[in-house]
Amino acid sequence: MANLKILSFGAGAIGTYIGGSLALAGEQIVFVEQPVVAAALRQRGLRLNLTIDKRRKTNQILALPPSAFVAAPSLEDALRYGPFDAALFALKSFDTSAAVESMKPFAEKLPPILCLSNGVENESLIANALGADKVIPATVTSAIARHEAGDIVLERLRGIGLASKLPLSDRLVASARSASLNPQAFSNAAAMKWSKMLTNLIANPTSAILNMSAAEIFADRGLCQLEIRMLRECLAVMKAQKIPVVDLPGTPVRALAMATRLPSWASRPLLARGAGAGRGAKMPSFHIDLYSGRGQSEVQYLHGAVVRAGERFGVATPVNRVLTETLLKLTNGEIPLEEFAHQPQKLLALI
Repeated sequence: MANLKILSFGAGAIGTYIGGSLALAGEQIVFVEQPVVAAALRQRGLRLNLTIDKRRKTNQILALPPSAFVAAPSLEDALRYGPFDAALFALKSFDTSAAVESMKPFAEKLPPILCLSNGVENESLIANALGADKVIPATVTSAIARHEAGDIVLERLRGIGLASKLPLSDRLVASARSASLNPQAFSNAAAMKWSKMLTNLIANPTSAILNMSAAEIFADRGLCQLEIRMLRECLAVMKAQKIPVVDLPGTPVRALAMATRLPSWASRPLLARGAGAGRGAKMPSFHIDLYSGRGQSEVQYLHGAVVRAGERFGVATPVNRVLTETLLKLTNGEIPLEEFAHQPQKLLALI
């Protein structure tokens, strides 16, 4: 089978991990990045710390020289290296709309896009703008930390999920397997994406709003009950859409869903473990985004997506609504960060 030629939108944590792993396996990778970042990648190459993957039998950081890939400063420049078989897309959900708009003028030259972003609405944005044949739903369950562009560390090896029964599915799964990415194909793409989102919801907005770690949140009985109510709302929305919960690579999501039906003394340790398992040593992503001062949050694309789907299917989602609205106010500077910091009762009183 001929090597794939793959376009990667960005060299962030996921783009570097997956793109770099594929390059190590012999695939041709072209990263499209901002000019300054692309220049840095061309100068120093990629660094992948994959030492926790014992199959690789090395304790050394794997370095990819600039000659092993291409780093282009614009999409127009990157497409000169085509045609491509597939593209990797793992941007934050709040960056999706702008990225898709920038792709529209090049729609005919773009290959099918493997959408690895968190959330359940990115695929429809890509499909509506570029065509349904230009999107392949996918997800990542491994935890990857990024030091800088092109420099990552694999913190927890789990795998990736890809939608099956699409023209490129089998070929992409085979390529990902040869790159030691632990791929798994899913016939129900919606189940794969919603199940991943379910894991992303846990202790994410509460951590940011309260400036508390996941461990601190689950040590508080009231907050633990809040998390359970929030997850139950998402599960009810999934049920209304007839979307089942499925286990993902290295991630027992069905056990997480089952934990929401157990007594609190039994569910608390299971949910706490689920909250930390996929994130490695990092604080939840909403906390990182809020305290970075970037002024954007994915909460409206995760918990907000639960609210929007609940409205369409007649399912009440009050907890997800309050968490979304409160975190957005903090993000937009409408209320100070100190407003709820380490004050669980103040947040609980809103719901």
